[in-house]
Order: sequence, then C-alpha cells, then structure tokens
Amino acid sequence: LSERGIFMQLSVAVRQRIINLALENNITLHQLSLKAGIPYSTLSSFMTGKSEDPKLSTILRICEGLNISLEDFFADRLFCDVIFE
Repeated sequence: LSERGIFMQLSVAVRQRIINLALENNITLHQLSLKAGIPYSTLSSFMTGKSEDPKLSTILRICEGLNISLEDFFADRLFCDVIFE
C-alpha cells in the first residue's frame, strides 16, 4: 500500500495527465490532436473511455505535439501510485 493509501488506474492517470497538459497549454483536445498529428477520434476514444490503453507511440506523439519528453509526461505525481487493471 502506498503512503497515501490511494491507487489510481494507469489509464485514469494518463487521461488526467493529458487533460492537465492541455489546460496548462491552453489548448483543446482537438487542438492537441492536430499538434500531435493523431486523429481526434483516436484521442477522443481514449479520453471518453471507449478504449482503455493508448499505444505508447500515441503518447509519444502527444508529447511531441506539446514539445515535452516522455520523461516529462510521466514525471508527475499522478503516476506515483498507479495500478494496472
């Protein structure tokens, strides 16, 4: 059990990180999909929970669209206590 006793599903943590990054960059998810060069339907499907696990290559493209590294993406407290379900 973590120090905080709280666990978050990996997919939920990734979704929340994408939302937070979009807010920090003052862009919509549609704008993010354009910057990342991924179909909006791909991003939307994951963000609404229709698909659970994005490909790592999709996350990399999101990072490239935001000019951050994968390391920066995952260097967030959201990922401290994740579980995979």
